[in-house]
Amino acid sequence: MNQAVIVNAKRTPIGKKNGILKGLVPHLLAAPLLTFLSKGIEEDIEDVILGNVVGPGGNIARLSVLEAGLPLSVPGFTIDRQCSAGLEAIRIACYLVQAGAGSCYLAGGVESASTSPYHKRAQFSPNRIGDPDMGIAAEYVAETYNITRTMQDEYALLSYQRSWDAFKAAHYEKEILAIDSFKRDEELYRTRNIEKLLKRAKPAFKQNGTVTAANSCGIHDGACAVIVMEEGKAHDLGFQPVLYFIDSQISGVHPNFPGIAPVPAIQKLLNRNNLTIKDIDLFEINEAFASKIVSCSQELSIPYEKLNVNGGALTIGHPYGASGAILITRLFYEVQRNRKVQYVVAAIGSGGGVGVAMLLKVM
Repeated sequence: MNQAVIVNAKRTPIGKKNGILKGLVPHLLAAPLLTFLSKGIEEDIEDVILGNVVGPGGNIARLSVLEAGLPLSVPGFTIDRQCSAGLEAIRIACYLVQAGAGSCYLAGGVESASTSPYHKRAQFSPNRIGDPDMGIAAEYVAETYNITRTMQDEYALLSYQRSWDAFKAAHYEKEILAIDSFKRDEELYRTRNIEKLLKRAKPAFKQNGTVTAANSCGIHDGACAVIVMEEGKAHDLGFQPVLYFIDSQISGVHPNFPGIAPVPAIQKLLNRNNLTIKDIDLFEINEAFASKIVSCSQELSIPYEKLNVNGGALTIGHPYGASGAILITRLFYEVQRNRKVQYVVAAIGSGGGVGVAMLLKVM
């Protein structure tokens, strides 16, 4: 099989719903990334695959391709696996390269909650099985896996501290492509008062619950994309591969517990590749809710020292369709700062009880 590699990655700054990016519909968020990443290789790109969740519908990837000024021969392909969509887009691109269907793809995701035409979410699951909103589902995870309010708040504080440290160390600068002069994640600034917010926050989804606005992510706008190439093609075009695609896994769990969905996906992925948690140097698991991360860490015995080491969605935000791609982008830059890293895993859970995990290696 051909070897799929990731050679570049970029994201927009992430804005709060009705915040700094509120005037940009999805294709206007995605197009600058596609233009930037494709510079010099426009004629080599065989397709663009983008995840999107809250619309407006249509083939947003094709629209973004045309807006970005890419050749008309680049088609564009839009997918929806809810919050897993951005990671799924990269996963598909890797398998297409691996199978020999193509040798150069742009893949990622985009979301504009601010301009979404939908006033209520799509149904995740039949009512007879259970179709909870994500906040209630986070409460179910907390209750079932004995994740207390204290445990959630402690993790949230750690995530905020890590995000702020990463920002001060300029780690985010390489990740971000400025959009309309905006260069920083809008949500980050609330970290300055996070200890007070965590103490004062009341249960947001259930009376006497443990999930609050302070230990949950918000609703956001943003986009992210990476270049996936066949290894030989990458060298021919002058790129240095950074992440080598090894394998991936999709798993389903009960729709009442989407936050735990990364667990079976990661377990199956590692078992198939004869690896253990100890063999993985870095994990990026989407921080939609602190209850999710604490439960995944607990069930898999992942030490916090190698989990979301530069913070995550609790601080910078969760633009649904883009978040899975942001995990890969985080790893792309972190492994270049940390030369001791060999294996990394990105994973995300999504509405309906779907988990996606991807295993990559650093050469």
